[in-house]
Amino acid sequence: MSDSEAPLCRFETIILATDGSEFSESAESVALDLAQRCGARLIVARIILTDTQHDALSPPRSHEASVAGQADLDVLEKRAREAGIDASMILRHGVDRHQEIVAIAEEFKAGLIVIGRRDRGDIARLMVGDATRKVIGLAPCNVMVVPRGAQAPHRGLLVGTDGSDLGDKAVRAAIELAGYCDLPLTIASVAVPGQSDERRQEGVEAVQRLQGEAREQGRQADATTEEGRPEIALVDIARRDQRDLIVVGSHGRTGIKRLLMGSVSERVVGGAECPVLVVKNV
Repeated sequence: MSDSEAPLCRFETIILATDGSEFSESAESVALDLAQRCGARLIVARIILTDTQHDALSPPRSHEASVAGQADLDVLEKRAREAGIDASMILRHGVDRHQEIVAIAEEFKAGLIVIGRRDRGDIARLMVGDATRKVIGLAPCNVMVVPRGAQAPHRGLLVGTDGSDLGDKAVRAAIELAGYCDLPLTIASVAVPGQSDERRQEGVEAVQRLQGEAREQGRQADATTEEGRPEIALVDIARRDQRDLIVVGSHGRTGIKRLLMGSVSERVVGGAECPVLVVKNV
């Protein structure tokens, strides 16, 4: 099977990264829902942050964190079992949470990592926390970021494309996921003010071409072309059209781009009220 034919959203194994806080509650529910819908194996990862110097002096604190973490995992395991999900619980200690999460995803050849988003206040609300950014940048698979209070997608998907190869990949992943979840899909292209007519036309043609691909696969996809700042427009379109999952593309794992998503993708992840699926170019 060639890269162009390989499934982009076949979530046979899903990694749920949870820290047991209120910021992980929605991610937990979304991951359980997706695992059930997709018939996927669910790996729940709880990382206990380790301060080597401090823990050497105070082992009881590390032990208490482990006990609390295991108790949370026991609750999630029961929820998964009751939903008929094949689930495994992993409790690990590590200095860097994101490195442990990525290592687990690589170990289990995961198709998706689900992680919660920490709210950072009005001034920085469009930015993503450093740990989440690193998970997305280093992950060997797609990553879904779930804000606090969000629910599993049940209304529809919105995917943005700029006509690039990576934009095409994000749309094709969204078409697949819309099929698995039996949800409507909207494909959007947002022209930046001052953009050349040629670039605008590329966006229009990309939307029309990808809409045709969706129809060939038996999926009905709406199309829209709008103008504005893409990271704001995509969030606004999702709210207006009642789409409760946004799909965006990300850079791959080459050079300095390993730790970056690109400003548009990062700001969509940081500003969306619904889950955002970041499709990796790997």
